[in-house]
Amino acid sequence: MKYFKIKHSSLLICMLCIFLLPNKSYAFSLEDVEKKADELSKHSFKSPKTTLPNEFKQLAFADYQKITFNKSKTYWQNDNSPFRLAFYHQGMYFDHRVKINEIIDNKVQEIKYHAGYFDTSALNIKEKDGVVDGFAGFKVQYAINDPKKLDDEIFSALGASYFRVIGKNQVYGLSARALAINTGLISGEEFPYFKEFWLEKPKPNQKNFVIYALLDSPSVTGAYKITLTPHNAMIVDIESSVFFRKKVEKLGIAPLTSMYLYGKNQPSSISNYRPELHDSNGLSIWTDDKKWIWRPLNNPERLSLSSFALKGISGFGLIQRDDGFDDYQDLDDHYEKRPSAWIEPQNNWGAGHVELVELPTPDETNDNIIAFWVPEKQYQPGDKLYTKYRVYFTQLEASRYPNDVARVKNTFYSLGDIKQANLIRKLDGTISYVVDFVGDKLSRLPKDAHIKPFVNISDNGKLIDSKLVYNDVDKGWRVILRFNVKKADQPTEIYVSLVSDDGKNTQLSETWNAQYLDY
Repeated sequence: MKYFKIKHSSLLICMLCIFLLPNKSYAFSLEDVEKKADELSKHSFKSPKTTLPNEFKQLAFADYQKITFNKSKTYWQNDNSPFRLAFYHQGMYFDHRVKINEIIDNKVQEIKYHAGYFDTSALNIKEKDGVVDGFAGFKVQYAINDPKKLDDEIFSALGASYFRVIGKNQVYGLSARALAINTGLISGEEFPYFKEFWLEKPKPNQKNFVIYALLDSPSVTGAYKITLTPHNAMIVDIESSVFFRKKVEKLGIAPLTSMYLYGKNQPSSISNYRPELHDSNGLSIWTDDKKWIWRPLNNPERLSLSSFALKGISGFGLIQRDDGFDDYQDLDDHYEKRPSAWIEPQNNWGAGHVELVELPTPDETNDNIIAFWVPEKQYQPGDKLYTKYRVYFTQLEASRYPNDVARVKNTFYSLGDIKQANLIRKLDGTISYVVDFVGDKLSRLPKDAHIKPFVNISDNGKLIDSKLVYNDVDKGWRVILRFNVKKADQPTEIYVSLVSDDGKNTQLSETWNAQYLDY
């Protein structure tokens, strides 16, 4: 009996221990998606299949836009949530189901599709339940501009791994992507896609919105956590783990996709009342040793690749630096309201390079600009890559710069000329760039400050003249370059920065790096 009493007492103690343990509730996290991505990577890729009827699959873009989301079906609109959801219908090349789940009190449940979410009457189609098997993507709504207007879009996810984000008083422009694979290679680009999302329903006073996503493609799988923090400059924090099925020849981290048709540095060849037309007009890079680079964008006649090799990266982005209505004169599309996207790594990305891909485009409907970070390390099957970074979608791009670093305000292209004795300007057969530098410290220097331009040009160009002129309008300095090109079928790289003319050559500005294309 003594034996059984001891045994019984031990059982009671164990039961008491269980009841007295802290109550650890399950919380959905990135780790849950990582487990799914890791397991998925151990199997061969299966291309998503579509069951979408041809009446939706064969829609032209203009017709696809006629499918409208029923506002009465806005998700979470009656739940005292600061964020709300709307959805995208499948159609066109968005022709397969993307599974969308909601997380409420750490419980996961799928948001079920039904035809009543959408109005297809403009297409003379009366959709019945069961015809379409799910959503193509979703939108996040938030009162970003007016506390009473709760349906302002701040985030949109539709197609592959693309997403777009806007902050206060902004309109959609450039896009971000989760990952770029083999972009710009002859072998062809691979487009990973988000196959499933988990959307965390925010508490009534919550100031951010959390999205989890599962990525899939022939070469990789991935787990992503995307946190939106609405502000004047929308902040997006991204944490990801990528699992490799195959070796990837070129991996692009934090890719941005934009459009550049024409601008001051490459005027339109066709007369147009709009002086400029682009979502971004430059690539900005902040190197690991805290140097700044500005690369004006081009719309080339053929594919152009530019690479900026670095030991590490502090930040980079595609920037809409011209931000006034007079820059565009477009009452329909308001390019001056389109945000810049600026990326800052939150963990060590190691050595690698920023790559800029520029593609020719005849009009503004094509995104022809891609920028991303390519790590030096080559990843093999079975490898895992963890990255963490922050993206600012902002119209306050100048605020990033230290006061002692001047930035490029304008890049103008021109045919070179000289002023004759009779004061008439005569074209001299050269090519000219006019570059305006502005900055807080620069504006406080006297007109006769000891400053000079530091100019370097690649072997395909010959510098004829460089002149520095004080700009009393901008309280900055203007550099006027004249140069010739040796071979018209090759690009010419030009670098300009302002330095002190005191024997120390202290750099006072970012480095302007233009690629002149005479083909």
